[in-house]
Amino acid sequence: MNGLNTEAFTLLDQHILWSDMIGNILGLVALALGWRRSIWSWPVQFLSGLVLFGAFFGHLTGSAGKQVVVMAVAGYGWWQWNRRQGESADGHITPRFASWRERGAMIGAAAVGTVAVALLFKAYPTLSWDPWPDAYIFVGTIVAMYAQARGMVEFWFAWLLVDLVGVPLNFANGYAFSGFVYVIYGALVLWGMRDWWLRSRKDTRPVLEGAPA
Repeated sequence: MNGLNTEAFTLLDQHILWSDMIGNILGLVALALGWRRSIWSWPVQFLSGLVLFGAFFGHLTGSAGKQVVVMAVAGYGWWQWNRRQGESADGHITPRFASWRERGAMIGAAAVGTVAVALLFKAYPTLSWDPWPDAYIFVGTIVAMYAQARGMVEFWFAWLLVDLVGVPLNFANGYAFSGFVYVIYGALVLWGMRDWWLRSRKDTRPVLEGAPA
């Protein structure tokens, strides 16, 4: 897997690694499939994590460990969407808005998780070059994936907040392709947010035969 960390090409004076390119293209595909509410979003997300894990394992332990968590959440999402398939007329899950209690729980978990992970990164500097923004992106990604697994429209808002930090951080750390992909993520997030928002507003309950229209 060491070959994944070799240079694929140079773009705008930025060195693009195979691992960075392949892993993030898969992540982009997974997000697009999530927009379409396809259950295949989760296997693709798992594969993205697996590629990045293989690239980081052995020399970037912290980054490899983060991909293990991403793969675990992808497995959880696959399980959740398998259970909920067929909710809507098109055979996919039905998006919904989170309750205020769920929103509060996710915001609280994101805040506490970011602080805890950042302190861990600071205690073990080899795990991260930028402890606080790295922790924010990592925890934000997990919260977004969890919300997606539960079919919550809020998962798009979580991804948008991750993007706001992820784009400059990736460029600053030399992961130019990740930075470019995060820009595309932003566009997909806005379209996906609109689509899920509108779908969550539709009444998907079947009309009883003979009931007044």
